[in-house]
Amino acid sequence: MTQQAFVYTELQISVPFAEAPWRDLNPTLRAQPGLLNKTWLAGIGTGSLGGFYAFETAEAAEAFVTGYFPDEARRFGAAPTTRIFDARPVEEASRDMGSVHFGPSSAQRPGAFVYTEVWVSVPFAQAPWREINPVLKQQPGLLSKTWLSGWPTNTLGGIYAFDTAENARAFALDYFPSETDKLRAAYTARLFDAAVVEEASRDLASPFYA
Repeated sequence: MTQQAFVYTELQISVPFAEAPWRDLNPTLRAQPGLLNKTWLAGIGTGSLGGFYAFETAEAAEAFVTGYFPDEARRFGAAPTTRIFDARPVEEASRDMGSVHFGPSSAQRPGAFVYTEVWVSVPFAQAPWREINPVLKQQPGLLSKTWLSGWPTNTLGGIYAFDTAENARAFALDYFPSETDKLRAAYTARLFDAAVVEEASRDLASPFYA
């Protein structure tokens, strides 16, 4: 079934992923209404825990971030960050970037993920993705990007897969600030270790490891 919404979460916590209780959490996550898959996120340099999820509907995504996830954050004793994104308008732009959420899985396993969000309010139909994608494709080590369109905020962002953490860091620190400077907008960029979460993410049908 095609996803209609994505969810990003992150807990303000520092836990080596090898010590994260994902084996206890994954069965409960699989039972969440409308959840299609999850990719676990492990913060580089922070040890934060999070995830990138695909849901059947925006309503299911909203129920997850307002119902289940706050309870999970309380069990960890950690402040949470949650975001909901509309998956419907970003399909064409994401397919053009080799997104595993809208096409075949990548032949290469990712070494790192980057999450970005730019604090603008632009309906995705008006986003300049046709001009941006060719430049993104030239970024060293970039394997794929799934575009993100905030629901209902219309922020612009992405979840990127890179071959190495070094290339992901260079993108987040060097290229991405220059892109947001053109928009004159504040932004968020987060780095995650993709290698340590493979087993946990496979268990939740992550398309990055299919």
